[in-house]
Amino acid sequence: MNIDLKLYESIRDSGINLFLTLPDNMIQGLLKIIDEKKEINQISITREEEGIGIAVGAYLGGLNPALLIQNSGLGNSINAIKSLVQLYKIPILLIMSHRGMEKEKIAAQVPMGQVTLKLLDCINLKTFIISTAEMIENIKKAVEYSQDSNDSVAILLECSLWGEN
Repeated sequence: MNIDLKLYESIRDSGINLFLTLPDNMIQGLLKIIDEKKEINQISITREEEGIGIAVGAYLGGLNPALLIQNSGLGNSINAIKSLVQLYKIPILLIMSHRGMEKEKIAAQVPMGQVTLKLLDCINLKTFIISTAEMIENIKKAVEYSQDSNDSVAILLECSLWGEN
């Protein structure tokens, strides 16, 4: 099965019913599936912290939202995560492509790629790393953890997931 389709089905089956998305080359296949299937509502956002605000409103309105962004957006979102999402215990799922690691073609992605895990740890955001097809099942565990604990979580999609090592 196609990795992007497997990701999509795992996210859908975990109960996520709203995507807030920004384009990224690593997740372009997943974004295309979301757009084609139209089973899960999708809102295109212009900035990551905007997505955090919309996700909070959607959650308070009864939805289970997820942001689908690249890890560089974490830097743009830290204040919203700390002062809104974590302060008020709102379980938002941040699904991030992990850009800037080995074999990255865009030099500007490298600095954030190198500090992403440290930043997630620093802001106490539980992180699930998905680097192989077998690990995709951990998406369900991440969503369950988030909902049971009322804590937001991050899921990092490593480039190795698509065989780009």
